[in-house]
Amino acid sequence: MKLKSLLLRYYPPGILLEYEKSGELRTKSIDLLELSSRIISDMQNVFCVIFSTDVGALVEEIQKVEPLITTSRTQQVTLLVQRLQEKLAQHSDHSFYLFKVLRAHILPLTNVALNKSGSCFITGSYDRTCKVWDTTSGEELHTLEGHGNVVYTIAFNNPYGKMYTLIGHSAEISSAMFNWDSSLILTGSVDKTCMLWDATNGKCVTTLTDHDDEVLDSCFDYTGKLIATASADGTARIYCTATRKCIIKLEGHEGEISKISFNPQGTRLLTGSSDKTARIWDVQTGQCLQVLKGHTDEIFSCAFNYKGNLVITGSKDNTCRIWR
Repeated sequence: MKLKSLLLRYYPPGILLEYEKSGELRTKSIDLLELSSRIISDMQNVFCVIFSTDVGALVEEIQKVEPLITTSRTQQVTLLVQRLQEKLAQHSDHSFYLFKVLRAHILPLTNVALNKSGSCFITGSYDRTCKVWDTTSGEELHTLEGHGNVVYTIAFNNPYGKMYTLIGHSAEISSAMFNWDSSLILTGSVDKTCMLWDATNGKCVTTLTDHDDEVLDSCFDYTGKLIATASADGTARIYCTATRKCIIKLEGHEGEISKISFNPQGTRLLTGSSDKTARIWDVQTGQCLQVLKGHTDEIFSCAFNYKGNLVITGSKDNTCRIWR
């Protein structure tokens, strides 16, 4: 194996290794989820960053378990970890103000997504189009036409610049997501299936057909090795991306599951349901670890924070709740 390059991943914190094996370019990740720093201030509001992780010791530990990180790469890895640590320590007490109002579409918007750098963003709408915008100037860069109905979900594909029309679902698409390196696309549909697509050529890799009702949401874990799906049949499922096989079926909700997401560590799943509860599940065993009760109407959205120690849920009862 030969290491070709090292890349920084800010979320979840880690380093990506691009290496060559048997003439094939491959990628693996080193997770740095415990990398920490904190900000303190004195009486004059002078901020000081305190790094609580010993970077030198951390790099030594990485080299013990990862043969690709040789002695010649020590300085490079050290600089990357320090840069990541500094990024995590940036003071986040910002004041926000209204910068620009764009009259984007002739009908209501359904979704919006920024590209990785934030230099442009894309909007989807009931008018059946997507539009790409320059963030700073507000100038419309492109109008993407071709859909025959509402555009419900959108996402940027950062490494690849090609566009494809993915044809295969027989009904509305409820979710669309790239895996971590944007080589695969996962779509969920009210036709009761999920489809996995090769982002480099736009071809369908496989179709997941285990649900008995509409698939309302789907996602990858951060490694892309696992897929989770949520359905109106009241169940969620975990699939192995490599084998395309369902490995765990999650049962317990008393209504349709509208949202599903992994924690950053890939060890837990969070589901939100029309039964007014959210549930936390163990990814390895499928066991329900906790039921979050309190909303008075169905839950439409839920997510972990980047450390995985907080959960937020959004409900039709017009409230969001944060769970510690």
